[in-house]
Amino acid sequence: MTRPLIGITTSDYKSRIAWWFDWFAVWRHGGRPLRLSPSRPLPQALDGLIIGGGDDIQAHLYGGEVQLDVRLDPQRDELELELMERFIPQGKPVLGICRGAQMLNVHLGGTLDPDIYTTHEGLKRRRTVLPRKTVDIVADTQLRRILKVSWCRINSLHHQAVQEAGRGIEIVARDRDGLVQGIESRDHEFLIGVQWHPEWLIFNRPQQRLIRALVDAARRTMP
Repeated sequence: MTRPLIGITTSDYKSRIAWWFDWFAVWRHGGRPLRLSPSRPLPQALDGLIIGGGDDIQAHLYGGEVQLDVRLDPQRDELELELMERFIPQGKPVLGICRGAQMLNVHLGGTLDPDIYTTHEGLKRRRTVLPRKTVDIVADTQLRRILKVSWCRINSLHHQAVQEAGRGIEIVARDRDGLVQGIESRDHEFLIGVQWHPEWLIFNRPQQRLIRALVDAARRTMP
């Protein structure tokens, strides 16, 4: 069976270990992963796209206030916006992971909470690749059908989050603190964003179903 080509956006400086998790998550479910970063040439065609995790998004892209002491990657912002501008209208499936979920929302006109720890007083800091946070998933949503669970335990590596939903975007998952953890589009067959990192949860069946669903959707778009 031919493997669909899945582009995965990263920074130019992503560690080999982190990229290995990205690569393995797609390969194990039948995809052909392709690393996309600002220094690499843009592909002419993709069957699916993952907007990956990473640094903060520039505040001017969503009308936010500039934050001090945060890492930005303007070239990557431009790359991801260009990729979404090209491949979303083609009906290619797109999965946003952590920063990627935020970028999907920004691309569609939504806004972000620039720092959840300053806007939510008393919020406990949970920065871990282990599944330590609980998320509730809205019934009758695509994310719920894919994961096949009403709630799940997730990891947490973010300090920004989706605030106001973009055009056609529905908020479909929140953690027990009320923060947005999952979004999906009403206008596309597969356009989903999750605030966590399913690629790190290699033994978690619901999270692996999400990666598999992306690859399967990408296979359906192949010529």
